[in-house]
Amino acid sequence: MPINLEEAIGAELDPVEFSWTSSDIQLYHLGLGAGGNPMDKRELRYLADGTPQVLPTFGNVAQSFHMTAPPEVRFPGIDIELSKVLHASEAVTVPGPIPPSGTGTAVTRFTEIWDKGKAAVIWSETNVTDPGGKLLWTQKRSIFARGEGGFGGDRGPSAASSPALSDRAPDLELSVPTAPAQALLYRMCGDRNPLHSDPDFAAAAGFPRPILHGLCTYGMTCKALVDNLLDGDVSGLKSYGARMAGVVFPGETLRVTAWKNGGDPQGGFSAVVTVPGRDDAVALAGVEFVPA
Repeated sequence: MPINLEEAIGAELDPVEFSWTSSDIQLYHLGLGAGGNPMDKRELRYLADGTPQVLPTFGNVAQSFHMTAPPEVRFPGIDIELSKVLHASEAVTVPGPIPPSGTGTAVTRFTEIWDKGKAAVIWSETNVTDPGGKLLWTQKRSIFARGEGGFGGDRGPSAASSPALSDRAPDLELSVPTAPAQALLYRMCGDRNPLHSDPDFAAAAGFPRPILHGLCTYGMTCKALVDNLLDGDVSGLKSYGARMAGVVFPGETLRVTAWKNGGDPQGGFSAVVTVPGRDDAVALAGVEFVPA
């Protein structure tokens, strides 16, 4: 079904109430590799019973954390086969630390839809509030829908080069290993797509083996930056976002290369994530990390 811009732009979905527990937070952090050094007290803050600190990126997965079935891409003015959809970008902004357990209400609206000719890029924004109406976090997401362009919409901007990709020497370089079983553990966080677990399914999709979830690479990068720029204190982070630019295979090591924006740490950092073992293939681009 062609995208109906008049119906889709500005459409607001019904509120969705969901809950999470400290065990969910612990599982999410384990899925990102937390606890690699079980004697490091900074690592244990992510895994404490009852009161673990919460990486803001949990907000990107909290609503779907307990899903065991693939999602549908069927909304007002939008009806797309899941097989045509690729995750394009993700971002989260937090006014304060996310509580280690609680109940939230998510309200999602569609903000922009770009016509790329042979594809469409669909942007949404979700605000999550607690039972008292206090804003807990804002999530922004875009998806790339193959074969869904040509509906006469605005083409939108081209993907801008990250300011991190400059000739200036980086201010920080990090090596972030992934485990061979990383995707099998992370899939317990609500994404059971067999592309991340079934070798035969991955082969049919054109991959030599299952790939790591983009949101796992996204979360692992955020954790690495929090640990190295904020001394492992998640309360020091205001916002974080990135574009999904390529695949990662479980067991590969990531390289996170970051630059201070304007040379000032308070202005945040821009970064790019690559895979050194595959000629620095880009996994995440346009990474923006903004301290509180």
